[in-house]
Amino acid sequence: MSSWLFPTTADAGMAVVAPSPATLLQDAAHGVQTYLMSSQAAKEVNSHLRHSGEWRVRSPHNPQDLGFLFLAWLDEILYRAEVHQQWLVESQLRIVSIEQGMELIAQVAWVDATLIEREIEIKAITTHDFELKFIEPDESVLSPYDGVPEFVGPCWYAQVVFDI
Repeated sequence: MSSWLFPTTADAGMAVVAPSPATLLQDAAHGVQTYLMSSQAAKEVNSHLRHSGEWRVRSPHNPQDLGFLFLAWLDEILYRAEVHQQWLVESQLRIVSIEQGMELIAQVAWVDATLIEREIEIKAITTHDFELKFIEPDESVLSPYDGVPEFVGPCWYAQVVFDI
């Protein structure tokens, strides 16, 4: 398991751990999708016709910052599902440096989002309690939230809160 959901006072959050920044973003996307869909939809998602494509994401706020790219990626997933009815089911990610900053290049597989029953709606990805960092070898991070384990480096760690 690479992502853990946790409750906050009025919202919900997720902690993610991975060996690389690209895998961290990939696992965060999977965690968001798993959180949103019903258990029945989770059983049926692989039976739907898949489409493929390339999505490119940059942060308009701070294009040099990995944290802002992480937030922009999660925003993109929600946007694609709501506006374009593209429900992300699989991705391979690459983070590249371009003249304008960091860009995420995602080779994606998606299904028609109207076929996915959802149990909850995320209104927004917030910066409240947001954290993204590399955990050094033998360093540890203990989340203040119940149900989230202690993480020991080396690894990448992110914590994000959703407005629901």
